[in-house]
Amino acid sequence: MKYWTKRQVLTAITVFLLGPYYIVADTQIHRIHFLIPGGAGGGWDGTARGVGEALTKSSLVKRVSYQNMSGGGGGRAIAHLVKTAKRQQDTLMVNSTPIVIRSLQKIFSHSFQDLTPVAAVVADYGVFAVVNESEIQNWQQAVTLFQNDPSRLTISGGSGRGSMDHLVAALAFQAVGGDPKKVRYIPYDAGGKAMASLLSGETKILSTGLGEALEQHKSGQIRILAITASERSPVVPNVPTFKELGYEVVFVNWRGFFGSPDLPQEKVKTYSKMLKKMVQTPNWETVRVRNGWENLYISGEKFHDFLMQQESTIGKLMKELGFL
Repeated sequence: MKYWTKRQVLTAITVFLLGPYYIVADTQIHRIHFLIPGGAGGGWDGTARGVGEALTKSSLVKRVSYQNMSGGGGGRAIAHLVKTAKRQQDTLMVNSTPIVIRSLQKIFSHSFQDLTPVAAVVADYGVFAVVNESEIQNWQQAVTLFQNDPSRLTISGGSGRGSMDHLVAALAFQAVGGDPKKVRYIPYDAGGKAMASLLSGETKILSTGLGEALEQHKSGQIRILAITASERSPVVPNVPTFKELGYEVVFVNWRGFFGSPDLPQEKVKTYSKMLKKMVQTPNWETVRVRNGWENLYISGEKFHDFLMQQESTIGKLMKELGFL
């Protein structure tokens, strides 16, 4: 006959009484530091802070911290993570499609292949927005203005020239028969500053992600003209897709997390499982709906393969648009 020790008996009683609460506490991660490669108010910033909120409220992580590190279209933060890898075992850097675009352009001294992919978490569609009182009432009017004089249609975005916001704008105006090289794109450091330029009248149209424009759209400060989704979003049901306007423009921007180059596989698996648990929680659903995001959980080798495939696809697109 097997006899239990006093500690085993107490543990069994604790699990029985506390059930799932005990399990959560047992698997809770003590600390996560989020490295954000852009300024406040952008998509990277919103994603990191939204994920941090859901993780702490769901008791999956005890404490989170954030560090905004702008510069070089995200390159400064990547270089920092590589250079200080040994000190970054508790750090996750948020990033998205631009890390692939910048790598293709050879702008960074490092690429996503120098980091450790952990998991993609969300998808965010591109949108074009104007201030509510703008002379541009719909997408067709924007097209007419561009066709008459491309230099008059100033377009702001929260990333550098040749990066994602610029790429989506070029793609949209190429689809209407325009020259993508004539798009007058004005880059800003993160989405918050790009939004400010639109609201102040510095630019006429904002190219950004739905999540970054949703709050101002709902408050009536701006009006979204079109979205790059394949079908209307339930978050903004009155906004038409490019497809229904007659243009083959579909584009989705993933956002996810990377670890330092030498992050142990044990930690990679721990962080991947943590994020998988998070996207299944009510707290995450609150964050996701609030920002108009779609769930897109991909982890481990599948995430790496996804990045490699996107590099190939976007590389071909950028060559067609004259960006490479």
